[in-house]
Amino acid sequence: MSAAATLNPPDERDYARDLGRAFGGALLFSLPLLMTMEMWWFGFTLDRARLAIFLLVGLPLLLGIALYAGFSRHQGLLHAIQDTFVAIAVGMITGAALLLLFGVIEPGGPLRQSVGQIALQTVPAAMGALLARKQLSGAGRGKGDEDEASYFGELFLMVAGALFIALNMAPTEEMILIAYRITPWHALALVAVSLTLMHVIVYLAGFAGQEEQGHPVTAFFHFTLAGYGLVLLTSLYVLWIFGRTDGHNIKEMVDAVVVLSFPGAIGAAAARLLV
Repeated sequence: MSAAATLNPPDERDYARDLGRAFGGALLFSLPLLMTMEMWWFGFTLDRARLAIFLLVGLPLLLGIALYAGFSRHQGLLHAIQDTFVAIAVGMITGAALLLLFGVIEPGGPLRQSVGQIALQTVPAAMGALLARKQLSGAGRGKGDEDEASYFGELFLMVAGALFIALNMAPTEEMILIAYRITPWHALALVAVSLTLMHVIVYLAGFAGQEEQGHPVTAFFHFTLAGYGLVLLTSLYVLWIFGRTDGHNIKEMVDAVVVLSFPGAIGAAAARLLV
């Protein structure tokens, strides 16, 4: 009994420190979106079915990040699930507090608008909360050894890195403007540059298992090309969520996906640094 009493206070202090760090991570990751006007409007105008899909798809993503890192030092699926829901709560509180502070949410304003604006900020803020231990402390990865990540684990990290960047870019009008201005030659050049940068950064980041692929060409198909395919799908998903594909023909959608996939590819390749 006395031993438990001596252990519990330090555990509580450690968790309180981890929780405080989670709020810091949520703020760090979500601040660009919290101060983006388009995100304020999307919180009000975004189709509620798409918003619900965005939140539901975010759950397994957040759970995967919790298993990979997590803001607490505890390991295991149950702890990861707990970290995921705590991170969601942290994301909601951070988003609501900052949107109130910025005057975006007005007391007495439409409830539907406020709920939508906070919900849209929840996933990126929760990502930051879960990654706070890795990003904001000297502990490195919170759980496990990243060099032992499986091939599919590496691909998951690529998706998380691409999503983090894409969420910051897709709501802006500039993505659509660039897609409107580029020619097919520009689009092909963007694909080539995206793949080249991805391949270089993947090797600099030292993805697990790349040494086993031998020749760089083999690794290109195994990691870079597969990762870029996931980046394209992630970009299409984010553009669809924000309604950026509505009313556009195939060429316009392809151009928009290629444009968003350029920063998305860099985020995916640098996933080890971002997540």
